[in-house]
Amino acid sequence: MLSKKENLRRWGIALAALILVTLACGIPAAAPTQPQAPAFDATKAVLEIQSTQMALQLTQQAVNNAQQVQPTPQPPTEQPPTQQPPTAEPPQPTPVPPTPTQDMAERIRNAKILVYEDAASANLATWVKATLNMMGLSYTHDGDAIGNFMAHLNSGTKWDLIIVAAESRSGVQGEFWDVITPKVVNDKTALIAEMWYLSDTVNGRIRSLVSKCGIDFQKVRKDVDSIYTLDTSHPVFTTPNNGFGLTHYVGYWTDKGGDYIKLSGSGDATLLAGGYPNEKSSYGLVASCIEGRVIIQTFSDHDYHQADIMALWENYITYVLTNHFNAVP
Repeated sequence: MLSKKENLRRWGIALAALILVTLACGIPAAAPTQPQAPAFDATKAVLEIQSTQMALQLTQQAVNNAQQVQPTPQPPTEQPPTQQPPTAEPPQPTPVPPTPTQDMAERIRNAKILVYEDAASANLATWVKATLNMMGLSYTHDGDAIGNFMAHLNSGTKWDLIIVAAESRSGVQGEFWDVITPKVVNDKTALIAEMWYLSDTVNGRIRSLVSKCGIDFQKVRKDVDSIYTLDTSHPVFTTPNNGFGLTHYVGYWTDKGGDYIKLSGSGDATLLAGGYPNEKSSYGLVASCIEGRVIIQTFSDHDYHQADIMALWENYITYVLTNHFNAVP
């Protein structure tokens, strides 16, 4: 028993075949002069129509199935890169505010300075005093009043700088060094000593100071002559003044040209200037020592030109006070 759908399909095929046959019979015969067309194959036409209908049915069925069954979406095969949490920066230490310090120039301007300078007793200008005035510094100037100088040393004042500019051939000796040396070593007081006469006192009470410094007396310098800079980059020759020198001299004093000193190896002394440009450890005339807080000069100021000496003394003062204030609160 055929289904209704199958009967309809067969009737459709039979009807199509009948129509084709009728059309074929109604076609007039071709003229004898024209080539004959290929004979119509009714069976072949019926098969082609069946094939076309079947293809249409299969296509429709595929569309219906596609609409009814939806494929399950698949996750992408490539996973996105895992996002790394940002690396936390290590905690920064809380900044500690720097300890307030007074400006160095201001500290130098307010320095307590004690001066012994005896040039006036020899009718000479007081170049150290003139240098301090030029720098705008306050100071206590005892001139050649040696008693006043000792009283000020023992007054209990915390001096930042002691200057001994002994040029008039009297000199500071003996017990003065008993008072000055502990201040330099223990209190870190700065010291500048101009003393052409080290040969006369080196084995006396100044001995503890020169030993701590690291210098020793070498020999007497008989005549005034040129003095050569041994380290042209040292602050004593560059800060704040440069471009000066002691190769030109006047030769005021005729008794001697000073005393040569040498390094003893017992301290941190450096020879800064001397009688020979290539002698770094002997024949010295200017030395720095004890952490740069002490300058010892073994020639007389007035044997050289005032402008050069005042430039040198301003550098002396700046250098030793800077090192002094760097060493004390």
